[in-house]
Amino acid sequence: MDIWALLIIPLVVSVFIALVARKNEELSSYVSIGAVITGFFIVLPYVLKLPGDPNMHPIEQAFTWIDIPGLKVEMGTLIDPLSIIMLFIVTFVGSLIHIYSRGYMHGDPGYSRFFACLSLFIFAMLGIVLSNNLIMIYIFWELVGLASYLLIGYYYEKPSAADAAKKAFLVNRIGDFGFILGIFVIFYATGTFNFIEIEQHIAAGHVSSGTLTLAALLIFCGAVGKSAQFPLHVWLPDAMEGPTPVSALIHAATMVAAGVYMLARTSFLYAAAPDAMVVVAYIGGFTALMAALMALGQKDIKRIIAFSTLSSLGYMVLAIGVGGTGAGMFYLATHAFFKALLFLGAGSVIHACHSNDIWEMGRLYPKMKATAVTFILGSLAMVGMFPFSGFWSKDEILSATFESGNYFLFAMGVLTAFITAVFMSKLVAVTFFGEKKYHGHPHESPYVMTVPLMILAVFAVIAGFAGFPGLEPNFGSFIHTAASGLLEHGGRGVHAEHRFNFMVASLSTVVVLGGLVLGWTIYSRKGMKSDVMEEALPFTYKLLENRFYIDHIYDTYLVGWLYNGMARILNYIEVNIIINFVINGMAYFTRQTGKGLRLTTTGQLQNYAFVMVGGVLVLMIIFAAIF
Repeated sequence: MDIWALLIIPLVVSVFIALVARKNEELSSYVSIGAVITGFFIVLPYVLKLPGDPNMHPIEQAFTWIDIPGLKVEMGTLIDPLSIIMLFIVTFVGSLIHIYSRGYMHGDPGYSRFFACLSLFIFAMLGIVLSNNLIMIYIFWELVGLASYLLIGYYYEKPSAADAAKKAFLVNRIGDFGFILGIFVIFYATGTFNFIEIEQHIAAGHVSSGTLTLAALLIFCGAVGKSAQFPLHVWLPDAMEGPTPVSALIHAATMVAAGVYMLARTSFLYAAAPDAMVVVAYIGGFTALMAALMALGQKDIKRIIAFSTLSSLGYMVLAIGVGGTGAGMFYLATHAFFKALLFLGAGSVIHACHSNDIWEMGRLYPKMKATAVTFILGSLAMVGMFPFSGFWSKDEILSATFESGNYFLFAMGVLTAFITAVFMSKLVAVTFFGEKKYHGHPHESPYVMTVPLMILAVFAVIAGFAGFPGLEPNFGSFIHTAASGLLEHGGRGVHAEHRFNFMVASLSTVVVLGGLVLGWTIYSRKGMKSDVMEEALPFTYKLLENRFYIDHIYDTYLVGWLYNGMARILNYIEVNIIINFVINGMAYFTRQTGKGLRLTTTGQLQNYAFVMVGGVLVLMIIFAAIF
């Protein structure tokens, strides 16, 4: 029953704020924060129980929602190591973001509305994590899309924010269309939506390989949209139009992680569809490298971190594609801490400088030491520097890729790590140690904002040791239990073994160090007015700054030519054929017929007698002609 309470409490709070407490800002924030913290304490006993029972049997609770001939749909929850780890991340990081928001959003006219939307978002995300079947996960999947639309477009009076919200919503609908088709294919093949029952059918060989591949690729479309993989990645950078806590919530532990979690939850499907896994791996690897390159050409502090999120998500998807589901989920967990830290740290800087442009900041370290130190720790975790959390989790992904024999993808992963180190060192050097360019008097943020930064910084440093080699049981054993199948604890050998690869770790460390040294050498020089790359390689910089013009291509060809072209054709058909010819034509015919018939009704007896005599004459002529 406590699990259902975990799901219901944030929904009740969201409705309560919207209908009752919206004019009481203090009450709204406190009940919203209280709801997510309550959820954390509900999840905590399950988390503490994991080390003693890493092979725990899945706990499923469900009730029948729809039961008609040929269709049975349940609403239910599934608790296993995979969902417990995800629940911990969502509630813990979500709690810190809620607390931080009290300080960041203070004085905003939509304060209560903001917390109502936050609670709705947490409700939807918890629903995804707890779902025991595909229909339920799809319902909450769409609710997350709605909540993210409300949060990204929070400043709806700004055209850019309204456009970004619509863009996120519509782009995700494209991926979600493929997702729902994949669900239909699975139901057609197995007759059920339940994860455990689907796995039973697949394990028994009841589903053909072609059907499995088709279903896996279609379901992957949902992850491509929600986790912003190429070619549906374009919505994520624009989502920065929302308040900074929203950026942290969407980009760290929740919305974008939903796609990766869904892939991990259905990993038994991908294990049975190796062709689909190849597609997943290459989409992930390409997205990781592409986003890292794009980050090199950005000036906005939040956009740089947003592109690093894109790159990290590519790493996670790559891991699942090469069979390292445990490695991907491990990285998802550590990424939640250091990426939330980076976004909240960026919010602290923006709060102080009233600008997003890193070239309008500089030498903030003496003014904001707590923010600077925590941000640097998060950056070192982000690039995968030893011994920070990102080192252990990123090493697992690179090791899984290398040991799977995908050496080209491994090279892409290593190159991505190098580029990440360059742009993160640029971000730190210019913002905190570069030449002073800010206006006004920036100062450290209040404790309600800096304390969450410090807590996240601790986890960004130490969380990786949960996967320390030789530690039993470690994070890998938790995740591999679930990733290897809900039914067979111990696995089927399709997922990469969780072990430390010294050669890969050494190579990645050298590469990251090289990137840090290069980035620091370039961007810590005195007297820099703008990006060195912009001056030395203007064409390349412009290409990266404009995201390889992918958005421009979409706007010009897909929207401008295809979408608007089809709209013009359909508009022509509607106006000239359907409305003018069919509807207006029938109306004209009816009107003219009425005018003619109206002449027969004069009210004069002699006219009626004339018509009657004429009619008799006509009938006589016809009769004579026939006989």
